Amino acid sequence: MLAMLLAAALPSAAQPAAVEPAWILERLARPAPVSTPFVELRGSAMLKAPLRIQGEYARPDDDTLVRRVLAPYAETTTIRQGEATIAREGRRPRTFPLSRAPELAGLQASFGALLAGDADALARDYRVAASGSREDWTLVMQPRDAALAASVRDITLRGRGAELRCIETRPVEGELQRTLLAGAARSAVEAGAAADDEALCREPGAAAR
Repeated sequence: MLAMLLAAALPSAAQPAAVEPAWILERLARPAPVSTPFVELRGSAMLKAPLRIQGEYARPDDDTLVRRVLAPYAETTTIRQGEATIAREGRRPRTFPLSRAPELAGLQASFGALLAGDADALARDYRVAASGSREDWTLVMQPRDAALAASVRDITLRGRGAELRCIETRPVEGELQRTLLAGAARSAVEAGAAADDEALCREPGAAAR
């Protein structure tokens, strides 16, 4: 009985602090220039195993997002001023408006707002909800734009403290796409084919910073 009374009187001592979207965005904000490694898993009914793509995301300035694929092929996608340019080894670069690629437009909007810590910009493009604790948080984003919503149901970010470890994109059709970032991506590269990508994505974390 005494233990029950003490637990009721001191709930905050036993429970981790709840997390808010604004707290997450403040911790994720990174001034340009900034870069982070990634490992992306692309599933397909035509493949026996998900295609594993390694590379780096870079934000050289506030208006530019670069996605460099290093393996299993070389490709650089540069998003700037409403256009995307894709340069692949052995091919002529292609430039087209982001209106033709809502997924890339959504990538720029979400990454740009996240790295800038701009909660207002993110709220304009997505409905945002946070759950978990500061040591193990989840941020779910549902696109407001009709073109993006036609292809993407939602985007789930998973992290711990100031580290964004994983992005899970759930398409309207097809399989979930998982992208490991930062420490999770480095761990996946070190483990190679033996890496448990889902576990790395959802790994609960160390203390918040």
